[in-house]
Amino acid sequence: MPAIRFFEEDITYKLKNKTNLRQWINETLVAEGFHLQEITYIFCSDAYLLQINRQYLNHDTYTDIITFDNSAKKGEITGDIFISIPRIIENAASYNVSATDELHRVMIHGVLHLAGYKDKTAASKKKMTEKEDYYLAKRSFIS
Repeated sequence: MPAIRFFEEDITYKLKNKTNLRQWINETLVAEGFHLQEITYIFCSDAYLLQINRQYLNHDTYTDIITFDNSAKKGEITGDIFISIPRIIENAASYNVSATDELHRVMIHGVLHLAGYKDKTAASKKKMTEKEDYYLAKRSFIS
């Protein structure tokens, strides 16, 4: 049975609308032609995510998200998505959007990475942002 799980590390964070988020994420993957096996979201502190960035990616910078693709079969999605809640809150203020909207953007950004989208070049970043906007517009559960 496919699963989307939510955990906290090094912070306390209460995610709202979990059932609706799971449905939205699954529908996004289906629309992209994938079958969900399992996604684990880990909401964490800046320090926790910085340590992961250093240990696994050799980057010594803060970031809002790190996605690990653990998929074993083509067309199936299994992954871990680490998200820094303090970074989300700070970025939301910088972009003048709600923290909820920014969190959802980053959550779907990780899903799109698992679906094969990249964001290292200007063209791929533009495509990623277009996809994020498209799927964000499909949310019907925002309070």
